[in-house]
Amino acid sequence: MGAGGDRTRCRRPGCGLAPAGAAALLAGASCLCFCRSLRGEFVHDDVWAIVHNPDVRPGAPLRWGVFANDFWGKGMAENTSHKSYRPLCVLTFKLNILLTGMDPFYFHAVNVILHCLVTLVLMYTCDKAVFRSRGLAFATALLFAVHPVHTEAVAGIVGRADVLACLLFLLAFLSYSRGLDQCGTGGRLPPSASPFFLLLSLVLGTCAMLVKETGVTVFGVCLVYDFFSLPHKQDKLSNGALHQRGPQRPGSLQLASPLAHPQRENGKQQIPHRGAWGGCHPGLPQEPKSSGIPVSPRAVWSLMRSLTASSDRNCLLTMRPFFKRAILVVSYVIIILYFRLWIMGGSMPLFSEQDNPASFSPYILTRFLTYSYLLAFNVWLLLAPVTLCYDWQVGSIPLVETIWDTRNLATVFLAVVMALLSLHCLAALKACSLALWKGTAHSPRWMIWTERRPIFMNTDLHTAGQSRLEHKEVLVGLLFLVFPFIPASNLFFRVGFVVAERVLYMPSMGYCILFVHGLSRLCTWLNRCGATTLIASTVLLLLLFSWKTVKQNEVWLSREALFRSGVETLPHNAKVHYNYANFLKDQGRNREAIYHYRTALKLYPRHASALNNLGTLMRDTAEAKRYYQRALQLHPKHSRALFNLGNLLKSQEKKEEAVALLKESIKYGPEFADAYSSLASLLAEQERFKEAEEIYQAGIKNCPDSSDLHNNYGVFLVDSGSPEKAAAHYQQAVILSPHHHVAMVNLGRLYRSLGENDMAEEWYKRALQVAREAETLSPLGALYYNTGRYEEALQVYHEAVALQPLQRELRLALAQVLAVMGQTKEAEKMTEHIVSEGAECLECYRLLSAIYSKQQDHDKALHAIDKALQLKPKDPKVVSELFFTKGNQLREQNLLDKAFESYNAAVALNPEQAQAWMNMGGIQHIKGKYMSARAYYERALQLVPDSKLLKENLAKLDRLEKRLQEVREKDQT
Repeated sequence: MGAGGDRTRCRRPGCGLAPAGAAALLAGASCLCFCRSLRGEFVHDDVWAIVHNPDVRPGAPLRWGVFANDFWGKGMAENTSHKSYRPLCVLTFKLNILLTGMDPFYFHAVNVILHCLVTLVLMYTCDKAVFRSRGLAFATALLFAVHPVHTEAVAGIVGRADVLACLLFLLAFLSYSRGLDQCGTGGRLPPSASPFFLLLSLVLGTCAMLVKETGVTVFGVCLVYDFFSLPHKQDKLSNGALHQRGPQRPGSLQLASPLAHPQRENGKQQIPHRGAWGGCHPGLPQEPKSSGIPVSPRAVWSLMRSLTASSDRNCLLTMRPFFKRAILVVSYVIIILYFRLWIMGGSMPLFSEQDNPASFSPYILTRFLTYSYLLAFNVWLLLAPVTLCYDWQVGSIPLVETIWDTRNLATVFLAVVMALLSLHCLAALKACSLALWKGTAHSPRWMIWTERRPIFMNTDLHTAGQSRLEHKEVLVGLLFLVFPFIPASNLFFRVGFVVAERVLYMPSMGYCILFVHGLSRLCTWLNRCGATTLIASTVLLLLLFSWKTVKQNEVWLSREALFRSGVETLPHNAKVHYNYANFLKDQGRNREAIYHYRTALKLYPRHASALNNLGTLMRDTAEAKRYYQRALQLHPKHSRALFNLGNLLKSQEKKEEAVALLKESIKYGPEFADAYSSLASLLAEQERFKEAEEIYQAGIKNCPDSSDLHNNYGVFLVDSGSPEKAAAHYQQAVILSPHHHVAMVNLGRLYRSLGENDMAEEWYKRALQVAREAETLSPLGALYYNTGRYEEALQVYHEAVALQPLQRELRLALAQVLAVMGQTKEAEKMTEHIVSEGAECLECYRLLSAIYSKQQDHDKALHAIDKALQLKPKDPKVVSELFFTKGNQLREQNLLDKAFESYNAAVALNPEQAQAWMNMGGIQHIKGKYMSARAYYERALQLVPDSKLLKENLAKLDRLEKRLQEVREKDQT
């Protein structure tokens, strides 16, 4: 058959589905595999990247600082920064919050949607730039959609960086390849690719880098892809020359467009099909099975020399556009990498030994062997994702320290496979170039040597195109597999992990391409029965992968599920025990937390943070102190261990030592807000108020986004007599953390103290919207009680007691409201029940005294006051109040002398007790001791000069004295 052949020969095999149907199936598979992740919470890194990130969290303004901070909200130039510069990803988190708030459902929904888009774009990429069969493109995308290794990237919200970067990576690659497709469509090869698509690829690649650092590798992929496309461009040149009808000059190729001169067969024009790699030529024969790798090092070297030889004008004509593009792309990459280094402050991130143990090994051989083995281990995760874990640090993968370690066999096997695949691609390049140069008057020198090889004796243009089509799957698969993984390989710089499953999201595209290509080649070699069995096995594998992905989603639903899974999966990993212990500690499950902290220390005895956290759980202060000191021996600059040891010494009244340690904690952890609060509180206790305020101000300067620090500073300002400034800091705390109900309650109390009851009530109610807790209900009930709104107070206290039925203060407050509302029996019963619990409750006896007095049972009232006095309260004002109450009860029983003694005891303890002075005057008044009564009245009047009752009593006393004077005068006369 001629070159034209039947038109049907150039049709690309499909998968039996329309493109829309294939896309729907892929989207459905992606959603079904990851739909369970929609119920997930903010877990692990999500908390620090979203909830605690000052650039993202609710209330934080959208500011330009997001382009100067790292992924976690710290300044890129700071020493403590992680140096992960991903501003576009951070902006997507912020957009999520602006549109849907802090509901994690919508964060997960965006991740799943992005994964669906990546899957669809991958199918389109494979369809246009990799496979000749849409069915193979569909199979590749389906394998990618359900692969379990993607669970961390999709189900973990911070994995959005990998998923979105992958999407932009593919779009940049498609844009670049589209520009290459437009090269050579005219009569001559244009001087460069399409400027629009080339610039678009640069923009998309830059966006991919600004989403995650690995996105920059797309430029390397594009350049290598471009270079290996050179034979394809030569194909277009030679094809035009061969089909041109005019005469040719010897020694040169005449350029013509295959579209301008369509092939003819049987009088019909045949237009070659164009794909991203040039497509399949009409009439191409069935591909023969590969007979090996037809290449040698000498041939490859000769090929490279010929492609760069200045004497070959056709080669230069083909290479010149590539060189221009390469210079442009490389220059642009150098500029953006320089910007990346500049914004990092010229320094690399600092990691600890537990993050990446191999990188801290003093032996080059250990580092080399371990790094090499980790490459094989990552490939194994792609091939058999059976064991998956959210963290692979600290002992998960022991170091490879000797060449006799059997794990080196996996490394050697991977190296051999990668070498064979690479040579496979070079063979295709050689075959294409050789065939294209044959027939020209001046064949390159390397061709003379290679033509001695029998395999190339009959090569022509069609076999060149055939070889190119046969090997491009391997090329693109290798590019997608290798380049995106380079930043995580420790090749150029130390990374902060041993293995991270989410970094395999992009490289897995290459794995999927190679896997499907390998299956297709196996099918061509097997008989029909064998091919059917292979396809059935592949379908079973896809189902197993889907099941594994669905099950793995459950791991990411909550902090507990995630951290518990780490302990179950990698029990020899100290880091997962430490993380699980932290969770248990937060939940108050201290006994379990202690067990896992100690397990972590058994596995990694130098874990300073585990020692520090274990110390916080020790009831024995001496034991806790030993843990803190051991942590500081391992890590003298551990700010939290310094902080905890300082607080422990503060509780032991060793305040100067505590101050020194807390200052050290601030020195080594300038962004540790709790250290500022604790030190300032300690200085305030020592009445060093000026120093305390300086510490608070320094803390707010270094930790401007700490809502707790603003709240604590507000408390300090209230105590210092600056309520207006305090209100501003309370409000700032609420702005930084809209759920900071403690700051809201403090604002309510502040406004209550200023007499602004409406504002106080508003803030109390806002706090209740955040946390319907007894601690928040109590001040609102007190507000209602003190403003005479007893029904509302009763309702609030009933709810508070229902929430915390064992809290004595709440039950006592409820009893007080009941007593005021006249429900004295119920109030008495509740108060007596509190007393019967054995607690020394001074206020209970005072309330009982008031209840008995209201019931006119003065003996019981007097007995209750005596019980209160027996508790010997330390506050003299409180004792004065008790004596005053006792005097009132004695006065009601007409025991005036004893009542006078109680009043006298009250004013002796508190001379400002005006009511006691007045009552003493009243007793003396009744007893006819008018001069003494006047003295007491006048003393009381000095304390309360506006008292009408005192003035009336003095007026009565004046009238009595005047009447007595008149009587005396009459008696004398």
